Amino acid sequence: MTSKHFRKNIHLTFPPDVSGNPVVCNLTRLYDLSFNILKAQITPRKEGYMTLELIGSEENYRKGVEYLADNGIRVAPVAQRISRDEESCMHCGMCTAICPNSSLCMDREMRVVLFDKERCTACGMCVRICPVNAMSVETENGPW
Repeated sequence: MTSKHFRKNIHLTFPPDVSGNPVVCNLTRLYDLSFNILKAQITPRKEGYMTLELIGSEENYRKGVEYLADNGIRVAPVAQRISRDEESCMHCGMCTAICPNSSLCMDREMRVVLFDKERCTACGMCVRICPVNAMSVETENGPW
């Protein structure tokens, strides 16, 4: 494939009349985008909330996001990210046990924790468990 792959995490908010429709699956069919559902919830009132990673060409990503908006889905970029203070990290591995998508993993040979920022969904679970506070959440306006 010659197109450069683009990857972005977004938050979706679905109104009740749309939450049962296959709009996310249509991103694959109509726009050749791969998706990874990072978090999803439907409330008792049938409102939907989803954090989604979209992968494909930047042009198809843009068209897919327009499609979602045209279908009444509010789209917002993930406005936070996790960072690690390399000097504070003692590589205990506690964060690797709780990371839901393996963005934190242990290199057993080197005995260090590896952090793949691109896979990170900024759920914040590692921040809460880190015994030395080496992990922190940063928002677009600075750290929490």
